[in-house]
Amino acid sequence: MNATATDSLPSEAEIRQAPAEEYMSARQLAFFRALLERERDALLESAHRTTLHLQEFESTPDPSDRASLEEDHTLELRVRDRERKLLHKIDEALVRIDNGSYGWCEDTGEPIGIPRLLARPTATLSVEAQEIHEARRRMQGG
Repeated sequence: MNATATDSLPSEAEIRQAPAEEYMSARQLAFFRALLERERDALLESAHRTTLHLQEFESTPDPSDRASLEEDHTLELRVRDRERKLLHKIDEALVRIDNGSYGWCEDTGEPIGIPRLLARPTATLSVEAQEIHEARRRMQGG
């Protein structure tokens, strides 16, 4: 990425201090797109490293060493599965940026809010809607 493209992006401080009427402006959307793309690139690099690591043949005659190695691989694969799900959410968020729905609550249509999007750029619900969603899930026992 060239310097002029990143220079034009607002900083996190500018995003936090922006007036309400600038919510999800082109500059803010560009900021969140760059944030999501950086996160996606880091996850893809991590997945690549895991693939290379798991392809390394580590033969050990000791059963407890082998069991430990298998447990490490299982844990690593579990983490990568979580990351795969996050990659899907990142891709969905990028689609929402493209179609103009990013930053708006799926349930209420209200703004999700800059602080929440900075903490969880893939959020689709406002804090209030998320709390209601979680309360319903708890009442349903799942």
